[in-house]
Amino acid sequence: MKRVTILGVLCLLALPLCSIAKGQNAAPDPQAPLSVRTNVTLTADHELQAGVPAGELKGPFEFKSDIFAGTTRRYWVFVPAQYKPSEPASLLVFQDGHRATNPNGSLRIQTVMANLIAQGAMPVTIGLFITPGNLSERYPDDLGWSNPDHRWQEYDVVSDAYSRFLTDELIPEIARQYHLTNDPEQRAIGGTSSGAIAAFTAAWFRPDYFRKVYSAIGSFVSIGFRPKEYDHQYGGHDYPALIRREPIRPLRIFMQDGVHDLDNEWGNWFLANQQMAAAFKYANRQADKTNQKGPRYELKTVWTDGEHNDAQPGALLPEALRWLWAEN
Repeated sequence: MKRVTILGVLCLLALPLCSIAKGQNAAPDPQAPLSVRTNVTLTADHELQAGVPAGELKGPFEFKSDIFAGTTRRYWVFVPAQYKPSEPASLLVFQDGHRATNPNGSLRIQTVMANLIAQGAMPVTIGLFITPGNLSERYPDDLGWSNPDHRWQEYDVVSDAYSRFLTDELIPEIARQYHLTNDPEQRAIGGTSSGAIAAFTAAWFRPDYFRKVYSAIGSFVSIGFRPKEYDHQYGGHDYPALIRREPIRPLRIFMQDGVHDLDNEWGNWFLANQQMAAAFKYANRQADKTNQKGPRYELKTVWTDGEHNDAQPGALLPEALRWLWAEN
């Protein structure tokens, strides 16, 4: 027989009041239905609009890294028509640049940027689009849209190596040619799949440098986890615990994933992205509950009916960039 407490009787007599009290600072109901967006397709912003200057996509250029010794990679630089050397430009870094710059692909990032800059939806922004490294003297010409062979080692490992590569090696090279901002609020970084976790990792370790993150179909699973080969090398599946326990970073994050994302030996990718979102929300709730001073995570999640490819991430890119640069 169930035991009925005085509190229980009072709650039965005043159920609405008790429900409200119980709901304060409570975690979201895990049984609540997810809002899933359907019919996510390319938009007018993926085609250069009438009267919009295209800007210039320069590259590919090759770059050798000392931090990732033995690798070479390619990168492209997008220079919008509105760029003036006398004025500092914002910066958008995007991973898997060989796919991102495909004019017939899903992302078409330079075209999206040209349209949004012309609309005033984002500031004048230099785009830096980078491939992962390849373990070779020269970057192979026959890879096509395939990934280079040093991708997971750079993108999926939870360490500061990739952020150091960007901030200490490659971006200073670009800054010698273009006048870039020193304002971390005007630096964004993004990617899809392993490129998404690479973007988040760069901002996680260097929130003083990057404050805006675009993450789509992110591989927040165990790809980078190598406990035997290395000294307990962290992987993406460790991030929810880190987010819940470590100080809040001042980050603004647009996160997308599809309900039909991968489920494989590395983990369930959609669940992993939901765990990330839940961790951000928990960190904010705890900070509010304990009256902690300092930043809160700014998060927008869009769950879709898609699979593990760039189609829906690309379709949502204009929305994401608008939100990332929207006035708070």
